[in-house]
Amino acid sequence: MEQVPEPRFTLVKVSETDWAIHDLHHPESDHRRVVCRIYDDAPTDVEVIWMRDLPLALRYPNVHEVLEAVERFQDASRATRPIPIPHRPPPTRRRDRR
Repeated sequence: MEQVPEPRFTLVKVSETDWAIHDLHHPESDHRRVVCRIYDDAPTDVEVIWMRDLPLALRYPNVHEVLEAVERFQDASRATRPIPIPHRPPPTRRRDRR
């Protein structure tokens, strides 16, 4: 049976209109724990203030889409094994024939 990994990010309700996403890899006292603040700005979307330098949007339809975007970004940014490059000898130098 395959184990489901612990979630890294969680959505925390701060007030009736404000949310935050926390990175559970950092302790509560660490400033890096807060990934972003989310404000219920309009009836159709939410505004995001990023606390980290992430290349993600500033507006989303709802808070759950923000959490999904952070999780997708984290999965995509994981390092992969290097791609092997075939080794070939350098090209031979041709003499100019004039």
